Amino acid sequence: MRLSDRCFAVTGLAYVPPWSVNAGFIVGSETTLIVDTGANALAAATIHGYACAARPGNRLAVINTEKHFDHIGGNSFFRELGIDIYGHIGIQRTEDEIRSEISDFNDQIASHARRSQREAEVFYSGTKLANPNRPISQDATLNLGDSEIQIFMTPGHTPTNLSVYVPSDGVLFCGDCLTSGYLPNLDCGTSNDWQVWLRSLDRTASLNPKFIVPGHGCVARGGEAMHLIQTVRDRITRSLETGALPTSD
Repeated sequence: MRLSDRCFAVTGLAYVPPWSVNAGFIVGSETTLIVDTGANALAAATIHGYACAARPGNRLAVINTEKHFDHIGGNSFFRELGIDIYGHIGIQRTEDEIRSEISDFNDQIASHARRSQREAEVFYSGTKLANPNRPISQDATLNLGDSEIQIFMTPGHTPTNLSVYVPSDGVLFCGDCLTSGYLPNLDCGTSNDWQVWLRSLDRTASLNPKFIVPGHGCVARGGEAMHLIQTVRDRITRSLETGALPTSD
């Protein structure tokens, strides 16, 4: 999905019900920056194909918006091509963790016959563990040739969350700092993390973006962008007031 002259969203990549996951890329005159790699090598190959088609001949780089495998599962596809991956210094996943991710995915298959066949192995075909090789520990900028993009820390969902902003186009790629249509996933943190998350939302709101590519759900455009930020803010504030998760039954 083309959002501007430089910015593209790759939406609806497969994950687990009810979640799909988003990625995207920013095309400069010399470098194309891919934002997130999907849950597996197959998703990464799809993202790679779109990015290469948009500007053939550009060098590629990748950035991860957080540590969860639905955003970094396709990293190995890019690392095997020698492509650098930027990400928070705290992203240090292990082989045991990715094996557990695959097993958990398999356990969610409804059919006993398919679970027994371990059909999750098809979904994760070619997927290996690959952490970012270019760690980021603070706000930064990257030059793509004719444009400079901003990287800033937006922790809360996890301590490793960051966002990517393209000032010239008003496009914000924010990972799971924002989810559209889904209840925000507060399960990973504590009330202290949720307070941090609210401060991260202040940072995103101060940009007044024209487009937001959330970690999950539909792209927010125009007035929808600020409404999305406020919706997530209200959910987190309610959880701080009640002590209950949005997903509590």
